Amino acid sequence: MTAIRVLPDPSTLAEAAARHVVEQSQSAITDRGRFSIALSGGSTPRDLHLRLASPPLVDQVDWSRLHVFFGDERCVAPDDERSNYRMAQETLLSKVPIPREHIHRMRGELPPELAAQDYERELREFFGDEPPGLDLILLGMGDNGHTASLFPGLTAVHEQQRGVVAEYVAEVEMWRLTLTPVVHNLAREVLFLVTGAAKAAMLRRVLQGPYVPGELPAQVVRPRLGEVFWLVDSAAAVELSPPPG
Repeated sequence: MTAIRVLPDPSTLAEAAARHVVEQSQSAITDRGRFSIALSGGSTPRDLHLRLASPPLVDQVDWSRLHVFFGDERCVAPDDERSNYRMAQETLLSKVPIPREHIHRMRGELPPELAAQDYERELREFFGDEPPGLDLILLGMGDNGHTASLFPGLTAVHEQQRGVVAEYVAEVEMWRLTLTPVVHNLAREVLFLVTGAAKAAMLRRVLQGPYVPGELPAQVVRPRLGEVFWLVDSAAAVELSPPPG
């Protein structure tokens, strides 16, 4: 199932997303005793993190039962300003009482292929004999239709065996690590956060245009048993066709 919710502005969207994360964590912990979430990079997740780390929401999460994974990472050291882990550490993880061993970061400082293999092994160890079905994956969408580090015209978006891959992305002149559709499509829920008028035309193509995931990688995220929610602000939603009826 795919659902779209339009919010007035980025601030309102970040607040709604933070409350959604809290609700999902409470439900997962009640049902299964723990909550696994994959974070993403970017400015919108930064605002989400800050809300999660502040009252009243910070006190509504059982951080001792939360496990944090990452949807993608730049192949840089963890203290590099470009690191998704560093952003999450500064805006969320250092501010909440989560056990250090519950933070599962991608090791961007390793050689890329080795880092991908290392993270796949970490997922296997966490889930054991079960498929790597994360409770919630947070994603964004670039104005070129990419999500996580699945970029148009590259191979990661087509991966059907490995859950984590490394790929050189010439568009950003950098090696990236990313979860693949193998993991995205096992999730219980995926939450996309999209803001800004610059993404309006691409959002329309991804949500309402032909299915061409090689060109529009965000389209490949279709969990087989889970749900996809899109939280978008009014600027990003301006070109969407209204639902019929």
